Amino acid sequence: MAPTQRSPWMDEDLDAFRDMARSFCEKELTPNVERWMENKQVDRELWTKAGEVGLLCLSIPEEYGGGGGTFAHETVLVEEQARAGDSGWGVLLHNGIVAHYILAYGTEEQKHAWLPKMASGEWVSAIAMTEPGTGSDLQNIKTKAVRDGDEYVINGAKTFITNGGQADVIIVVAKTDPAKGAEGTSLIIVEADRPGFRRGRVLDKIGLKAQDTAELFFDDVRVPATNLLGSAEGQGFVQLMQQLPQERLIIGVTSVVAMELALETTLTYTKDRSAFGRPVFGFQNTKFKLAEIATEARIARVFLDDCIAKHLKGELDIPTVAMLKWWTSDRAMAAIDECLQLHGGYGYMSEYAIARMWTDQRVQKIYGGTNEIMKEIIARTI
Repeated sequence: MAPTQRSPWMDEDLDAFRDMARSFCEKELTPNVERWMENKQVDRELWTKAGEVGLLCLSIPEEYGGGGGTFAHETVLVEEQARAGDSGWGVLLHNGIVAHYILAYGTEEQKHAWLPKMASGEWVSAIAMTEPGTGSDLQNIKTKAVRDGDEYVINGAKTFITNGGQADVIIVVAKTDPAKGAEGTSLIIVEADRPGFRRGRVLDKIGLKAQDTAELFFDDVRVPATNLLGSAEGQGFVQLMQQLPQERLIIGVTSVVAMELALETTLTYTKDRSAFGRPVFGFQNTKFKLAEIATEARIARVFLDDCIAKHLKGELDIPTVAMLKWWTSDRAMAAIDECLQLHGGYGYMSEYAIARMWTDQRVQKIYGGTNEIMKEIIARTI
């Protein structure tokens, strides 16, 4: 599902990449969506298949095993993933978030040790921020990492962790000095084969059914002190604040794509479905509702394109991406709800794509910082 108008950041290289990504998604994702939803996770081998064709770590430099591309490549991949009907593969978190923490803050030794394994699919990655008692308030996390000689000893619990059921490597947000508040927060890499690390449930969500969102537990997990991300302890909160804008931009991408896909799906349905002797699209209410959604989808795409163009030049600021995140996730949810209504009773049936879009989209208003937090960020600058 390419957007209705060509984005200004697209070029011939990205057109060719779109063809490759579309082919992969149609072959490897679409036929398996139902089974993955039942299993609450994608097949582990999907990651290695993606690594073989070069779809992992797309925007990581080639010297670390990545594709040497940009955020534009990540955007094209998520568009094609959505078009294929899949919302379970946590590739954007792996590519666009975790890999970039390591690229931005890792030592050369860390980057050469970890990124090639992520690029090949040998390692699936996750980032563990949220805790059972702490969501958007990252300053007050309880997980601790205590220095003991040349190691850190980590204790705590995390929840709602995307890729948590399959992750081989996890960036853990922990307190290395609880007395310092935000300044006592650090990011530490934990490999999943460490003694004391265990996974809890793969959580049963109302949407994103094929995504392995899990609970993680750390009981005296020992990792080398060299697994610290950054040159010193206490840099974690700043690192999070520096990287969260890209995560919020990703949420903007997924929200705009969802809005466009819902519109496309509903146009097809209302033109094919008849009521009272004519197509549902023939009723004025249907046409007016879809005209409104088409307009908002176009505005959302223009806003998103502007943010992507700024991000590619390193000019995207925190308040603007907060605006994008809250507004696109909010309007996409409203648009999908209207599209579901136009499907009538069939819109409430799980086998219809619009029903899945509705349940999948709802969390976009919550994660990456709730939309209420986004408005707080924006309000500080007006």
